[in-house]
Amino acid sequence: MARRLLAFGYGAACYAVFLAAFGYTVCFLAGVAVPKGIDDGVMGPVWLAVTVDSGLLLLFAVQHSVMARPWFKRQWTPLVPQPVERSTYVLASTLVLVLLMYLWRPLPHPVWSVAGWSRTALWTVYLAGWVLVLASTFAIDHFDLFGLRQVIARATERRYEAPGFRIPLLYRLVRHPLMLGFLVVFWVAPHMSVGRLLFAAGSTAYIVVGVRFEERDLSSQLGESYRRYRNEVPGYLPRVPLRRASSGAAGMGNAEMTER
Repeated sequence: MARRLLAFGYGAACYAVFLAAFGYTVCFLAGVAVPKGIDDGVMGPVWLAVTVDSGLLLLFAVQHSVMARPWFKRQWTPLVPQPVERSTYVLASTLVLVLLMYLWRPLPHPVWSVAGWSRTALWTVYLAGWVLVLASTFAIDHFDLFGLRQVIARATERRYEAPGFRIPLLYRLVRHPLMLGFLVVFWVAPHMSVGRLLFAAGSTAYIVVGVRFEERDLSSQLGESYRRYRNEVPGYLPRVPLRRASSGAAGMGNAEMTER
């Protein structure tokens, strides 16, 4: 009983740490309401800032990707019990993210900056990106993704079963709405500094590479059902039907629907 409660408390604490870091990240990238935003801190040599920041991005990418691979989990679970394996992954990822924000060196030189209604519009899209991120996690199974369902099953002595392959609404439009939300968050900024541009570029590169590894693993695990899904649904941008008029003798013809 004590071990079950301990596992539940550990999972809940990991989730709470994640929530705090998530909220801080929203403000960190926006540069508001936190002690240190992405453009805050002591200025130093540009080469040193680029080196440190690139190293922090690489550290996050390696940790986040390697610990998610099936081969690592097979080596990891004998050391970390299965009910708290996901919570431990969430905690490790969160701590690396916190380290990244704490050690990030500013490069505040502006790349672009807008004002007026354009600024308001971009802030709105930025927040919408975070809403999409959260909505995507709930569309699949938010509490399983962050390890809570596993520790709750352990605490109540129920058998844990991983969610089966299903395609909720957001995932019928694009295969990776979660990553699409992150891409919006990274690139939509009323004020884009050199530092934030480096963050956006490095994070985007990680997403592109990480998604390829993820899809390879899913193809191996789920087989033909996932490969068919991958072939039918675009990765990041929904296909939008466009009406195109075909040319005719009088310059007007029959309209047809095409997908791009």
